[in-house]
Amino acid sequence: MAKPGKQDEEYDSPWKTILGIYFRHFTELFFPDIAAEIDWERGYVPLDKELERITREAEVKEGLLADRLFKVWKKNGDEAWVLAHVEVQAQKKKTFPHRTFVYNYRIHDLYKRPVASLVVLADDNSKWRPSSYSHELWKCKTEFSFRMVKLLDYKRRTRELEASDNPFAVVVRVHLKTLETKRDSRSRRRWKVELTKALYDRGFERDDIINLYRFIDWIMVLPRELEEDYQRELAKFEEERKMQYVTTAERIGLEKGTLIGQILMAQEMLGRQAHSPEDLREKRIDELKGIFEEEHAHVRVTEPVMEKGRVIGEILMAQRMLGHQTHSPEELRTREMDDLRRIFERERPRVTAVAGMERGKLIGEILMAQRILGESAHSEKTLEAEETENLKEILRRLEAKLN
Repeated sequence: MAKPGKQDEEYDSPWKTILGIYFRHFTELFFPDIAAEIDWERGYVPLDKELERITREAEVKEGLLADRLFKVWKKNGDEAWVLAHVEVQAQKKKTFPHRTFVYNYRIHDLYKRPVASLVVLADDNSKWRPSSYSHELWKCKTEFSFRMVKLLDYKRRTRELEASDNPFAVVVRVHLKTLETKRDSRSRRRWKVELTKALYDRGFERDDIINLYRFIDWIMVLPRELEEDYQRELAKFEEERKMQYVTTAERIGLEKGTLIGQILMAQEMLGRQAHSPEDLREKRIDELKGIFEEEHAHVRVTEPVMEKGRVIGEILMAQRMLGHQTHSPEELRTREMDDLRRIFERERPRVTAVAGMERGKLIGEILMAQRILGESAHSEKTLEAEETENLKEILRRLEAKLN
């Protein structure tokens, strides 16, 4: 039975990101009684700075990584704070109830706000179900209870998850299948394909498909060969559906970034710089692949080194798309992997926004050029299905006619 690659399956960051996007859906799925009391028309406000202060000042050795603090309003107008935490560790922790208690009382101590602590246990230990913390001395007792759900319980509710239009139902299915296929890469690839295709069949909006695809792609890690198979099948599927949502400019940009980073790492190990970062960024993907194969033939590069090169390349490409260079290639190569991943995750949402703005601008210019020329070869709907590079080529042809 094939095993997944040795890449770290870091669930904390994707869970933290998806919580920020779908906090309402998270609450409606796991804690419907609480969701019913919240005035969602007023929205919700992430309190990241407040939570950062709490985690920094609380003397807790093991930090809560996949946690988010939100401000909401009850239907009676009262303000309420909610600490949503996903515990994803594979092994139970005796300190977890105490840590949850510490975070709760520190929020109240610093900000004088009552807070509800909502916990989702996403580990694979069915017997570990903490929901309270207490300590006592000489009949003086402190008791703290928190709301808890166990994701493993949803394995018996597959049909309910499949039928639900709640995006967080997809998140639960994806996480459970990731745990289930921990030691079987081929089965994971099959489920990754099936779960991704299902996003289109369930009537989700374009943004939801992209958000959920990123979660799937992030936690369902595959060995390189199987990942390439998955991407090819997904690209073919999107082409058939005329709905190219996730195999567009962002995917191409990240692929270029991956190759650039790995070439730079290989050159560093060889002690030479045949290609500068600036030179590499101007090359096409097929040219980069040729350079990478040439460099890779001269050096034995370990998986951790290649992974580091991949992340560095993605950061450099993101910075180029955003028009700034906060971190140089030289500085990035000195960083630890955890730092590199944090840097990239700060850049990624902005890259998506810029890519979307670029596509919107191109489509608008094409439609305007067609009106001037009296043509209607491309409708807005057909243009939205085109790759960014194709849009640029269409615009170039129209501009040539105008000139």
